[in-house]
Amino acid sequence: MQADNSSGFAKNERALIVKATIKGRREIEDPLAEITRLAETAGAIVVGSMVQNLARPHPATYIGKGKVTELASLSQSLDVDVVITDNDLSPAQERNLEKLTERKVVDRSQLIMDIFSRRARTRQAKLQVELAQLKYSLPRLKRLWTHLSRYEGGIGMQGPGETQLEEDKRIVRTRVQKLERDLRDLEGQREASFLHRRNEFVIALVGYTNAGKSTLLNRLTGSEELVEDKLFATLDTRVRRWLVEDNRHVLVSDTVGFIRELPHHLVASFQATLTETQYADLLFHVVDASSTEALQQMKTVRRVLEDLECQEKETWVLFNKWDAIPPDRLPEARNLSEHLLPRERAFEVSAVTSQGIPAIREALVDRLHGKDRNLEVLIPHSRGEILAYIRENGRLLSTEYLTEGALVKAAMSPARLGKLRTLYPEGFPPEPPEVG
Repeated sequence: MQADNSSGFAKNERALIVKATIKGRREIEDPLAEITRLAETAGAIVVGSMVQNLARPHPATYIGKGKVTELASLSQSLDVDVVITDNDLSPAQERNLEKLTERKVVDRSQLIMDIFSRRARTRQAKLQVELAQLKYSLPRLKRLWTHLSRYEGGIGMQGPGETQLEEDKRIVRTRVQKLERDLRDLEGQREASFLHRRNEFVIALVGYTNAGKSTLLNRLTGSEELVEDKLFATLDTRVRRWLVEDNRHVLVSDTVGFIRELPHHLVASFQATLTETQYADLLFHVVDASSTEALQQMKTVRRVLEDLECQEKETWVLFNKWDAIPPDRLPEARNLSEHLLPRERAFEVSAVTSQGIPAIREALVDRLHGKDRNLEVLIPHSRGEILAYIRENGRLLSTEYLTEGALVKAAMSPARLGKLRTLYPEGFPPEPPEVG
């Protein structure tokens, strides 16, 4: 069996799932559902699970001593290859559990990073995942050299194991610095891309992973992006054009889905990708309304948006998968609207059946028209390209053909009007300077 080189987590490994619930922390309805789904997304075969309720994590093993003994016995009887914990472990806790169970141990963050590594397609995504994995691995490198531990000593007794460990850490830090430089260079290219799109109205799709963002992107824009019923099917930002009326389009961007307790290193590494939301004019927060955890998932997404300093952005909450809600759960789903924030507006939609899509389009057109500016300009007959630009990028209200040219009345977005002024400056008097 060939191990995946991203984190040593191999496909088709037999896995045992472990979760410790901490007293006082709110747990989801099915505490093992998400970690099981994550494990299966990574290619593992889940053959067993166990849960322990704790007042606080055990400092040495996270779970209690008796539960560790039970875990070791169950791992042996089920012949598992890997123990997956839904809790993030310290390097020491991870080492101790591996020693006591005689099995490889992968915690929640490592599992998610492994999935990201498998899903990464573009150079930027691959660099971001590798950076996160290396930063996470630095304090864990020591366990790779336990076979040399007998050579390690105290002061003045540095043996070959410690020498190799320090060399490994140096190599990792050097690689981290290079990845950070490469990502900064790519971010510069993204900045240029954002500037190129400054005249466009941009909508960013955000939401919990597997909420249906890619399906919605396809429905809105007519694109044919990958749609899989798997967590983190999309890592790379995709921007597509959505024609909302005959002469008007907006850009819709879709990027990585959120999840509760998203590893810190991944959030930091994917900062460049997630900044797509910061440049957006409007957020579409896509919620899987058919999920029993919809409200908690909404709160998770809001927390990530706060981390990105996007909590004040205008947001439309699209309660997706409405067609998949059982009749007995419809009242519960409709109750989600009671948890909206002042900046949020709700729509009941189905990306599969198109339910609610016309209402979103109509609301968006009204939103765009409400920001339009009226203009009246005389265009010489020799400047037909200016009239064509207005027809393609605004709403032509009237055209009167005179001897000296066409007198045009139209409405355009401020951005499009700004570009028109640069194309045809002689048609507009200078704007008066702002007072104060």
